[in-house]
This record gives sequence, C-alpha cells and structure tokens, in this order.
Amino acid sequence: MLKYILKRIGLAILCLLGVSLIIYILIRLMPIDFIQNKINAMNQGGAQIPEETVQAMYKMYGLEDSSFAGILKGYGSWLLALCQFDLGRSFLYGDSVLNVIVDHMGVSFIIAFIAIIFEYLIAIPLGVTAATHQYSIRDYTVTVLVMIGLSLPSFFFGRVLQNFFSMQLGWFPPAGLSDASQDFSGFGLLGDYLWHIALPLFVMVFLGVGGTMRYTRTNMLEVLSADYIRTARAKGLNETKVIYKHAFRNTMIPIVTMLAGVLPSLFSGAMITEQVFDLPGIGNIALRATTSGDIPFIMGYNMFLAMLSVIGVLLSDLMYAVVDPRVKLY
Repeated sequence: MLKYILKRIGLAILCLLGVSLIIYILIRLMPIDFIQNKINAMNQGGAQIPEETVQAMYKMYGLEDSSFAGILKGYGSWLLALCQFDLGRSFLYGDSVLNVIVDHMGVSFIIAFIAIIFEYLIAIPLGVTAATHQYSIRDYTVTVLVMIGLSLPSFFFGRVLQNFFSMQLGWFPPAGLSDASQDFSGFGLLGDYLWHIALPLFVMVFLGVGGTMRYTRTNMLEVLSADYIRTARAKGLNETKVIYKHAFRNTMIPIVTMLAGVLPSLFSGAMITEQVFDLPGIGNIALRATTSGDIPFIMGYNMFLAMLSVIGVLLSDLMYAVVDPRVKLY
C-alpha cells in the first residue's frame, strides 16, 4: 500500500508540473491585460501615465517580456515561488493569493458540502428505485425530472427562483450571505445564514442530482443482470436483501470513481450560482479575477484546484480497496 501511494504521489507531482506549465502559458496569452486596463482607467480619470511608469509596472509583476523565452522565465520564477508556498499577490484584491483563497473558501465549502450530502441522499435512492422498477411510471417520472434538471442552465434556473421566491413572494432574500440591517448572534446568525443560502443550495442540489442518479441507475441495472443476482433470487432470498446487500454494494464500486471530483468541487465554488446570488465564495471571487485578467490569482486558484483533483483521484483509488476487497493495491 505504501509503495503504491508513493508511486502515485510521484506521478502526481509530474502531472502537476505539466498542468502548471500549460496553465501558465495559456494565462499569459490571455487577451485581457490587467495592467493595461488599470492604466486606461487612470487615463480616463485625467491622469497621464508616462511610458516609463507603465514599463516599470509590467516589470514589477514579471510581465515585461511576452516572448516564449520570457514566458518560460516567468514560469520558472513563479514555480520557484510556488515551492515556497508563495502564490503571488493578487492584482485585483491587493492581497496574497493564498490569503484571498483561504478567506473566501469557507463559504463555498459549507454550501458545497451541504449540497453534496443532499445530492447523494436524493440521487442514490432515486437511481436504485428507477433501476428496480425499470420502464415503469416511477422510472419515467424520475428520468423526466432528472433530464429537466440536467437541461436547465444554473444562471437561468437561479434567476427564475430568485424572481419568484424573492421578488414576488418575498420568502427568501434575493442575494448576499446575511442581513446587514440586523445584528444577529448565535443561533439567530446561523438561521440568517441558512435562510440566505437556501435558494443557491436548492439550485446546486437540483442541478447536481441528475448526473449521480443516472450513474447509479445505469450501474444498478448492470449489476441486477449479473449471474450472482439471479442465483441469489433462485435461492429464495428476500428481494430487499438481494437489492441492498448484494446488488447495491457492487453498484457503489463505480460510484466511488465520482469521489475524485468531489474534493475539488467542495473548495472550487459554484461560479455562476455564487455570481447570481452574490455570495462571497471563492467561485465568485475567481470569476471576477478571471474577467479582470488577474494572472497571479488565476494561476494560484487553478493550481489549488489541480492539487485537489490529484488528491481526489488518489483517495478514489484507495477507496476501491475499501468497497471491493478483491482490489489489491501494490
């Protein structure tokens, strides 16, 4: 097991190096120039920025040379700083990239964690019942509802809920994380937070249930057609025991693969949903940085997600040995 983990960590480091180089080159080639946008804004305000000052700003951020050799040199400097846990300083937010990520990561994590729990609690039972009642009214009803959820864009569905439940009915606040006009504390503050995240949470759960449910249904149908399931039924075992003890456990083996994407999704934030409901999560912060051409933050944020993805894949592989004793890791 230890040898397997060490080997995977070595491969993960090589993978991260390749990913970091590709991301850095692509971001350096972005058509958005934060420095130039900042200079244009200052010029519009009446200030005249000398060319020497402009070049000094580019040199200060390591962006003075846009040639391929210059980009590679900048990548080397950035990689050296990354090894020292220095992700740079954000152009847009004026603070360390690491501090910005840590400060806004908690909101996204809490919302995503709650959403994933509800998603699995809803999607897995729906997938099982749809598979065990294949081609029935129950199966078709669940499938239609799931397809509706998969087809709805998050920005459209979020705006619809926001307009109906917030603007027209007034049941939920339209945006934000808390009510600035109230001074809550303790359980009152917790209730205020839950009240504000109810709609974005519903959007994330409703739109995320579909994929997990279809995955569960497909795997369950495959397992139910296996020979050992027919043998278990021929022995006269109770149908509930056949489904939930024999079939469901083997259905969980492919579902474990999805764990690789759970870890980065917990910390990456839901960009569009957070933007629609104006939540101070890391997804909303990253979207603003991307549209502004904030190279240090975009690089740090993407490398943060890449590391989480690699860790998620490793944990997913290790979980195979837990759900299936036949899997041996060497």
